[in-house]
Amino acid sequence: MTSTDLHVVVPAGGSGTRLWPLSRAANPKFLHPLTGTDRSLLQATFDRLAPLSSPENLLVVTGTAHAAGVARQLPSLPERNILVEPFARDSCAAIALAAAVVQRRAPGAVMASFAADHLITDTAEFAHTVARAVDGARDGYLMTIGITPTRPETGYGYLQCSEPAVRSKIQRVLEFKEKPVLDVATRYVASGKYLWNASMFVWKTDVFLAELAARRPDVFEPINAIAAAWDTEDQEETLAKLWPTVPKVAVEYAVMEPAAEDGKVGTVPGDFGWSDIGDFQTVGDLLGVDVGDGARAFTTGAGGTAVVVDGKGVVVVPAGNRLVATLGVQDLIIVDTEDAVLVCGRERAQDIKRLTEILRERGELDRL
Repeated sequence: MTSTDLHVVVPAGGSGTRLWPLSRAANPKFLHPLTGTDRSLLQATFDRLAPLSSPENLLVVTGTAHAAGVARQLPSLPERNILVEPFARDSCAAIALAAAVVQRRAPGAVMASFAADHLITDTAEFAHTVARAVDGARDGYLMTIGITPTRPETGYGYLQCSEPAVRSKIQRVLEFKEKPVLDVATRYVASGKYLWNASMFVWKTDVFLAELAARRPDVFEPINAIAAAWDTEDQEETLAKLWPTVPKVAVEYAVMEPAAEDGKVGTVPGDFGWSDIGDFQTVGDLLGVDVGDGARAFTTGAGGTAVVVDGKGVVVVPAGNRLVATLGVQDLIIVDTEDAVLVCGRERAQDIKRLTEILRERGELDRL
């Protein structure tokens, strides 16, 4: 496989609400340097995909509020390869639009889709795994790259495989499983037949679009019409007219789950140091520095500092250019920004999304 063969799509959407107030709707987590370096998650994604695909074959799908930020952070990406959604319609619309545009530009191409806001530490192993997934796609499978579980995680969905997962081995996905409770997740991991679903997909564009047309024509038909007008003078008018008619649905529900039931979905297990940087506990564990007593602090370049005394299990993100000091508190997440401060029990890290929903209902987020 040469770099000219693979077309890569990077959906760059969402607001990273579990990382509020660091991540905001106008400045989501994929634009932040949450990689342990000065590179943003989006830039780190681009860096590891560059050896796999030329810039001409790499597309980013993003919203109107983020298009300028994407272009600024990825200056080598051709402007025509930033596909701008008028507003979010969930993952199926974004990925299908990219697939349809790629199909117009390079019929029957192999396309891979990787989120903009994931962290991967072993890029060589990642590239090897992608190459195996491409092999499966060329054989006609809708491929996923599942993540080899390291613990019984309740925050992820799972892929049920036809046999115990083995490195580099392509096998069928029997079923997509929703986020399980702890005892179910424990059984999944112990069996060796389940992988985390990281929403990494590889397929031939014509194969995927045929499945979409058969299973969700209500999504396919407007997307196909929009793609037919892409790169023409009718692009903006067609997009504005038809995009609101596209149903809001995840690609797993629309295509992958029913296709798996029909034996059309394959997977390759991935073990390359993956994380979705989904909450502040993860940020602290992966990227924070030890400040004593089992406390972790993560700085973002804003100039803030943290002092934690007798604070076991504390995670501090001093992103507001101030000193944050704690004394005698434990198992807390404290995030300080210029205009908002979050104090959260560490065990409630996954519930910060709910907090942002409450703040939005009260009109508080509109002020920030």
